[in-house]
Amino acid sequence: MINYQYHYCPEGIESRYELLVFNCENVPFLPLTDHYHDCIGRIDKSTALSYLKRLLPFFSWLDQSSNYQGNRIQWNEPPEAIRIAVEDYLMNEMGCKIREKDTFRFVKRTSKSPNTVNYFLSALKSFYKSLIRLKHYNYTNPLIDSYAILGDYKSQTESVRKDKPRMPAEAGTEDAIPHRRLTDSYFKLIDEEWQPEIIDDPYLPSQVYQAGKKVNWSLREVVIARMLFETGSRASEVIELTIGDYRSRKDFQEVSTFNNGIKFCKGNRNMT
Repeated sequence: MINYQYHYCPEGIESRYELLVFNCENVPFLPLTDHYHDCIGRIDKSTALSYLKRLLPFFSWLDQSSNYQGNRIQWNEPPEAIRIAVEDYLMNEMGCKIREKDTFRFVKRTSKSPNTVNYFLSALKSFYKSLIRLKHYNYTNPLIDSYAILGDYKSQTESVRKDKPRMPAEAGTEDAIPHRRLTDSYFKLIDEEWQPEIIDDPYLPSQVYQAGKKVNWSLREVVIARMLFETGSRASEVIELTIGDYRSRKDFQEVSTFNNGIKFCKGNRNMT
């Protein structure tokens, strides 16, 4: 028996699918196929493909090793069965420790766990969102803690900016707030520190500019993006700049920020 896999549509073949997912019996598996295509247009195509790759091993495991009340677990079963399957997969296949807490589960990575646990959980959560949206799954999302949106959680979200995602504190781009929105995930990853990573991609600026153009960025947003890429400044430094900061410098390619000056030299950030 082979594992789940995907194949792109051959050239010259007309199909509404860019790729097809095949199950362990080498039969087209439409739930994952539909999820991938539902993601396209909502998220970047590379992210959609990354989600798919995280899900293939889990669905292979469902068919071959899952167990709920003596039977293999199917993807379209009620949330309680799916949650048991995910919990077993996290512990037995990904080496995680699970701790029960109220109406959800805490997930902690161990030395045996891969670095992709959070991506797997995000991918599976996205999968059920898609299948619910497409009316292929008839229950609530098993990866969401439904109690997280009830009244006792609302008191902890009053000071959170509506629909405004926040960067982790380590990024240094936003001030701390007294109350943070609790994640609605049923499986909550704990003891995870966000670490900034250098993105070594020469095409990143052009991709960001193109995305901004699609959503009709204002001149201010374009200027901020260009300054971030062309000076290497921190986001907080650029966002807080004023015309006075520019006029206070003698060189027209420099601007004052905090107690320093930034010189606008493409690809460099020179402090004077």
